This record gives sequence, C-alpha cells and structure tokens, in this order.
Amino acid sequence: MNVLILHQHFNLPEKGGAIRSYYLAKALVDRGIKVSIVTTHHHKEYIKQNIEGIEVHYLPVAYDNRFGFVARSWAFIKYVWGAVRLSNQFKTADYCYAISVPLTVGLAARWIKWQHKIPYIFEVGDLWPDAPIQIGFVNNYFFQTLLYQLEKSIYISAHSVVALSPSIQSAIEKKVPGKKVHLLPNMADCDYYKPEAKNPMLEEKFNVKGKFVISYIGAVGLANGLDYLLECANASRKAELPIQFFICGDGALLDRLKGNIKQMGLLNLTFIDFTNRDGVKELLNVTDATFICYRPLPILETGSPNKFFDGLAAGKLIVINFGGWIRKEIEESKCGVYTDPHQPTEFVKKIRPFLSDRELLTAHQQASRQLAEKKYSKNLLSKKFLELFR
Repeated sequence: MNVLILHQHFNLPEKGGAIRSYYLAKALVDRGIKVSIVTTHHHKEYIKQNIEGIEVHYLPVAYDNRFGFVARSWAFIKYVWGAVRLSNQFKTADYCYAISVPLTVGLAARWIKWQHKIPYIFEVGDLWPDAPIQIGFVNNYFFQTLLYQLEKSIYISAHSVVALSPSIQSAIEKKVPGKKVHLLPNMADCDYYKPEAKNPMLEEKFNVKGKFVISYIGAVGLANGLDYLLECANASRKAELPIQFFICGDGALLDRLKGNIKQMGLLNLTFIDFTNRDGVKELLNVTDATFICYRPLPILETGSPNKFFDGLAAGKLIVINFGGWIRKEIEESKCGVYTDPHQPTEFVKKIRPFLSDRELLTAHQQASRQLAEKKYSKNLLSKKFLELFR
C-alpha cells in the first residue's frame, strides 16, 4: 500500500511541537506501507528527504504562529498550491490522509481526488471555521458563510473523516449526517513519557528543590488565555503557597506575557524557551501538575491538546480551566481538577489539598498514567489508525 499524508505542520521529535503526524506515519511505515508526506519549512527551496523510512517533501512556505490573519491565510494558500503542483509524484497512492488545521488542506485533498482518483481521509483536530470565528479572526459574514460551505463540502467529498475528540465527532456527524466519522484522539506516548522520581540534578537546574511545580507546555497564543495562569500564580503568591509555575512554549503573546510578569513581580513564574521532546521530558520530571489553559470559549472545549496526553503518560496531576469532554474525563478518572477560568482564587482552593496530602497527589498521578495506558496509548491508537486503511 502507498499512502500520501498532507500536513502543513509536520514535526519531528527532535524539533519539538506536535508530533502526531510523525507517530501516524511511523505506524504505517512499521507495517510496511510506503508513506509520503507533503509539509513545509522556512528554507527557500523545495527539499525531499527520507527520514526513518518516511519520504518527506518540504515546500518552501514560511509559517509562524506570530503571523497575523492575512499572513497565515497566504501561507495556507501557498501550501495548497505547492501540494497540488507536487501531486503528480503521488498519483499511484492508494489513499491521501489530509490533516487539518488549516481547513484549506482539504482543497488540496479534493483536487488530488479529482485529478488522480485517490480517495482521501480528512482528519479534524479543531473545528474550522468555528474556532477562528469564535476567537475573532473571521468577522465578515459572507466570508464566514463561504468557509462553512467549504468545510461541509470537504467532509462530503472525503472517503471518511477522523475526529480527534468526541465533541468534534458529534459536531461533524450533525453537519454531514451519514458520513463515517472515526474517533482517534491524540496519543499518549507511554514508552517515552513515564512516571519517575524527581531527578535532583534537574531540580537544581530548574531551581525547584522543595517546590510544588505546575507546568504549562504548549502554544502561547490568543486562544490559550494565559493571562489566567498569571492570575493563578499571583493568587498563589498572595496565599504563600510553595508553588513554582512554568510556561514552556512560544507564540504571539509571549513578549506581552513576559512584560506582565515583570509588572506583577511574579517570581514564582518562570518562562522556558520552546523546546523539543527531550526538553519537555526534563521539565515533566520535576513537574507535579500540568496546566492546560484556554480562553473561556465553547469551541475551545472540543479540542484534543497534545500536552494533555503527555501529562497523562508522565503520570501528572492534570489541572484545566475549561469544560467539555476533557473535564468529564479527568473528573471521572480522578486524575485532575477543573478550576473556574473567571476565579483565580478558586485555583488556590482546588490545588491546596494536593500540597498537604501527598497520598492524594500520588493517587491522582497514578490515575493519569492508568488512563493513558487504558485509552490513549500510542500503541493502542496506532492500531486503530491502521484499521482505517483496510
């Protein structure tokens, strides 16, 4: 079998960022399936490389999450155009697996289906255009209508659709009744991330000896609402709790948040530069709880954030400030807590018991690992992914 994967934001473990498409490609290659990926990089030339048996085609399309709406849209269009121009190299593929976001990747998949008669499976990690509309990126009514029409047509033309969360699956089934929608959440790499005792050398490196460590690892963008995390750090300081917060990542709001921290005098909150998987593993070693943060918008409750699954695999207490399917999951599994995004002082109330009761913390951390192994392990979900191509 021969599978073409379209993913504009493909990453490798040594680079950092979301590596779901890497896991999916490796699952196919390990089964003896030929895999080609069309992605992008910041260089000025097209490059083709064989990486761990994956044929990776890098298009010269710059993208950064600091880009504004126009620059992002232009990058999306350039990727579609580049993938279409390159598609003659893949006309013998049996399937095309198109990964959004952005939604526009579906345009390339539809063209390849029409031109080369290759059926495509469309993966939905975030509901577009609902997400950019609710966040405020797209305000024009006619443009919104056009995007909704595009979304529906991409679903209808797809051989099947893959949803990364139950909420996304339900939404798509309502939009296109009768379409087969598979549920395949993000993966917990239980082989790489594992519960482990804190390394004294890493405690010294991060200067957290004797501290309760809460880490946010991910994008620092408009959707993430990290002002709330700053307020939680401020409330914890006022309550004299021995907590050290970390924000590890990059994004459009990074500089502003750093400025806010200086103004607020938050010595209990530290920024760490964007890092790869090894760097994340080091930070998780000294971490007691991972914080997953979003702005209080309904659409942001439907997602499947990568770092939630890393936190589960590493056996960490999960703290969230949004509702939806993840809140239900962590409360039923007793591996985490929800805190009101409008009440930073509630965070202090929710986290205080875990500071004084080590057994309570350990029980929640063990429940995280059990949930990862039971429902979200990479090995388990890779097998489910392979079933899509039978």
